[in-house]
Amino acid sequence: MGRDFLAQQRYVFDRSKWRKVNARYHGITRSMIPDAPWTVLKLLRVGGFEAYLVGGCVRDLLLNKAPKDFDVITTANLQQIKKKFHRAKIVGRRFPICIVLVKGSVIEVSSFETSAQQCQEKEKALLSKMRGSCDEKDFLLWKNSMQRDFTINSLFFDPFMNRIYDYANGMEDLRSLKLKTLIPARLSFQEDCARILRGIRIAGRLGLSISKDTETAICILQSSVKSLNKDRIKMELNYMLSYGAAESTILLLQRFQLLKFFLPFHVCTFSVSNLLHFFLLIVTNLSCI
Repeated sequence: MGRDFLAQQRYVFDRSKWRKVNARYHGITRSMIPDAPWTVLKLLRVGGFEAYLVGGCVRDLLLNKAPKDFDVITTANLQQIKKKFHRAKIVGRRFPICIVLVKGSVIEVSSFETSAQQCQEKEKALLSKMRGSCDEKDFLLWKNSMQRDFTINSLFFDPFMNRIYDYANGMEDLRSLKLKTLIPARLSFQEDCARILRGIRIAGRLGLSISKDTETAICILQSSVKSLNKDRIKMELNYMLSYGAAESTILLLQRFQLLKFFLPFHVCTFSVSNLLHFFLLIVTNLSCI
């Protein structure tokens, strides 16, 4: 699939989908943000940078669930983030982020600048044509949201203004409890096949239905998960067994015929409870390799 086509599909400039809503209307208040992420947000703002909560934590707050972690994104670059905190380090090669240790917690802080640098030249040309059509802040947030996996993970929350930013109908999909990729699902999973496992995990944990386009793409590209490295598989399987959603997630893996890649000799003959037991063994064995 050509990069030009993918860029056009990703950067659909449909401002009719853009929403800015008062977080209090959805029951989200400052008190729901723990001290550690709040400290990170506040110090970045004091330093003159924009800073937002982003992704799964915003999704979970809207669903009135306790987020497993709070991710921050900022206009500061990674070196500026690192200098701002005493205990911080930059990790990752393909998608580098800054890990900040504060108040006994680990906060992942990413930079808008990093995501901008990852755009290909032809994508940059396309974006430059769109830039003059909207406010600079909106352009920055929208562009980053288009780099994410699912619409419900593309939300930003500014706790200082008590405002949620939605550029891809993420809140509507959340209200409908629907999992939907940001760009056409087949393109999304070809770009990163780990999104298949991540989508299954999120749907299992939150009890989401899966859009028809996403379902079809999972069925077509299911075997691509075999190309993932051991560490990535271990991480995804560990998450699947956490947060009280192991059984529902295994049922989804079974429904989409993904279990055969992890439990090829057991999937046809064992009950869900036995599959769960063997699933735990798989994760344990991966940890020992």
